[in-house]
Amino acid sequence: MSGPETMAAQGIDPELVRLRESIDNFDAALIYLLAERFRCTQRVGELKARKGLPASDPGRESMQIARLRKLAIDAKLDPDFAETFLTFVVKEVIRHHQTIAANHNAIEERK
Repeated sequence: MSGPETMAAQGIDPELVRLRESIDNFDAALIYLLAERFRCTQRVGELKARKGLPASDPGRESMQIARLRKLAIDAKLDPDFAETFLTFVVKEVIRHHQTIAANHNAIEERK
């Protein structure tokens, strides 16, 4: 048994246990949100590949960074952290889009 009762019995402050459980729930929600986001960006990458569009859109990326920085400020979150996080996610998305485009081009060349 490793639930809150066990942790409390081990001398761990019950409030700390509750807070950690909330953090665990937020972490799970973030993972599911990121998974959904990447499913959507996968479809964007497929569309871009079919239309011959580049994997990266620097104008959109700049607008998104500015938008997320403002949201972060409104949410009282460090905007530099938000930008770093979004930049990491966007780099991964671009990598996926490049792979999708390369696979699409290889299929098209075989036709």
